[in-house]
Amino acid sequence: MNEDAPLTGLIQAAMGGDREAGDEVMRLVYDELKRLAHGIRRGAGETLSTEALVHEAWLKLAPAQGVSIESRVHFRHLAARAMRQIVLDEARSRYAQKRGGDVRPVTLDEALDGEMPSDPVAVLTFDGALEELQTVDARAAQVVECRVFGGMEVGETAQALEVSTATVKRDFRFARAFLAERLS
Repeated sequence: MNEDAPLTGLIQAAMGGDREAGDEVMRLVYDELKRLAHGIRRGAGETLSTEALVHEAWLKLAPAQGVSIESRVHFRHLAARAMRQIVLDEARSRYAQKRGGDVRPVTLDEALDGEMPSDPVAVLTFDGALEELQTVDARAAQVVECRVFGGMEVGETAQALEVSTATVKRDFRFARAFLAERLS
C-alpha cells in the first residue's frame, strides 16, 4: 500500500482549490520544505527568508492545475524545482541591481554539496551550466536538480525519476564531469 496516498490526495485537493486541504498539506510538509528551503536559499541572499521561499514555492505549485502528484518524493521534486526558479529569479533581480560588482565564481564542489553560492552571478553561472546540461542529457540535469536543489539522496532521486539507483549514480557522475568542465 502506498503510504503517501493520504498526502497525495490532500495535495490534489489543495491544488484543486480546497483551502482546508491546503492548510493540512502545509502542516504535514512544512518542516520538510523548510529544511529544503534553508539549504537552497543561500543563493537568494538575505533578501529572501527560508519561510518566504517555502511560501513562494507553495504559491508557485498551488496553481499547477492538472499536475498529478504521485508521492511525497515527487512533491519534493516539484517543490525543489519551484524553489530553484524562485532563487534564480531573485539572483537575476539582484544581478540587475548590482550590474557586476564583486563577482565570485561558483565552484562545482560548492554547488554539488548543496551549498548554493551567495553571489547572484555565480548562481546564474551555475544555472546556465545546468541548462546546457539539460540540452545534452535531460535526466542527468534532473538528477542534479533533485540532489542539489531537492537535497534528495540517491534512492529518493531514483524514486522521483523512476530509474534505478545505479542510473542515478551514473547520471550524477556524468553531470559532475560535465558541470566541472563548464564551470572551470
